[in-house]
Amino acid sequence: MNRLIVRVMVLVVTLMCCTLTASAAPLAAESDPLRTTLSASALLAPPKEAGPVEVKVSFKLHDINDINDGAETFEFTGLLMLKWHDPRQAFDPAVEGVDEKIFQGSYQVDELSTGWCPQVVLVNESGGFYQQSGVVLRVQPDGTSTLIQTLNAAVETELNMVQFPFDAHRLEAVFEVLGFDKDEVVLQVDSAATNILTSEVRVPQWTATGASQSIRDRSAFHAGRERVSSAFVVGIDVQRESFYVIRLVVIPLIVIVLLSFAVFWMDRSSLGDRLSVSFIGILTGVVYQIVMSDHLPRISYVTLMHGFLNLSFMTMCAAAVINLVVGTLDRQGKGELGDRIDRRCRWGFPLAYFGLILVLFGVAMLMF
Repeated sequence: MNRLIVRVMVLVVTLMCCTLTASAAPLAAESDPLRTTLSASALLAPPKEAGPVEVKVSFKLHDINDINDGAETFEFTGLLMLKWHDPRQAFDPAVEGVDEKIFQGSYQVDELSTGWCPQVVLVNESGGFYQQSGVVLRVQPDGTSTLIQTLNAAVETELNMVQFPFDAHRLEAVFEVLGFDKDEVVLQVDSAATNILTSEVRVPQWTATGASQSIRDRSAFHAGRERVSSAFVVGIDVQRESFYVIRLVVIPLIVIVLLSFAVFWMDRSSLGDRLSVSFIGILTGVVYQIVMSDHLPRISYVTLMHGFLNLSFMTMCAAAVINLVVGTLDRQGKGELGDRIDRRCRWGFPLAYFGLILVLFGVAMLMF
């Protein structure tokens, strides 16, 4: 009896093993890792065409958060849109049950979408501050794909502030396709997107006057065999609002300098009083420069504002020297010559001061 039970149990186990082996064979064939890898690699590469894959790019600037003229950086938020055609992603809406495939968020775009997407990076980002707050991929039945992503980044750009506070600049953000040269993937400006700026663009002490989109070639050692990548450049023109600096610096300092010229109407014999007025003006100018150093850009070269501050300081120093000359002439009994110098300085100093300001302004505007 025991021997019969053992034979029955062996027969049952043998039948179960055969059943499991037969059912696992189709599953193993369907989940062949080599076959899956080969099909996925064909879809994740750029589509094979006669020429490079054309990717149309457009940009919409939402706002400029800050412009740091000392560090030569600016922060912005905007929307970047990429559009390209991949016939491998074409589908039949009747079969799929949808008129358009939509992938939202980084997980769906990176993990669920099966097609190739160009990876566009911001070349001149500053301090690693580059965030994507949202991304959407839309695929049409003919394989036309549109990638939309919102950006928040800080960018380094070259600023020339020689004309400060009347300076204007062109802020540039440079995007390029990572890992492909221009013979494989080429960027093109989307002609349908013409208006880059939105009405919400507001920057304290700055005015956005215009913006443009362009394509340029950029040397990149990682960009395939040619090592030349296609770059998309967003240029934003800004103009500094100079009235703040004029009201806070220029007008008060001009008044101080003009008041220091009052020594030329004082009695030539009161040398101590004249020097007191002159040195009070000089010290006021020095303190004014120290206080205003926080409002001026911390740069090595001389700007128009630095030239104005130095000119005002030197003019008041020259007035103090004239006081010493007039006082010396008075002690030598040459009072008439001292009076003649005072009379000429009454109109000569203001004319020379304003004339030098105009020359300084003209040189800064014409030569730089």
